Amino acid sequence: MENLPKDPYMLLSVINMKLRDEFSSLDELCKTLDVDKDQLIHTLSDAGFAYDANNNRFA
Repeated sequence: MENLPKDPYMLLSVINMKLRDEFSSLDELCKTLDVDKDQLIHTLSDAGFAYDANNNRFA
């Protein structure tokens, strides 16, 4: 997650934008950007957000 913001709210914004505009799933985003999915989920979960697969976004 080196190229992504460290601040969880900025991270949320970037990830949701990429999910909306570029990737059809969290798995695709993580694979393409070489992001550890578990670490991403944990980081955003600590800030109070959970991934919603039906809407392909963190909320």
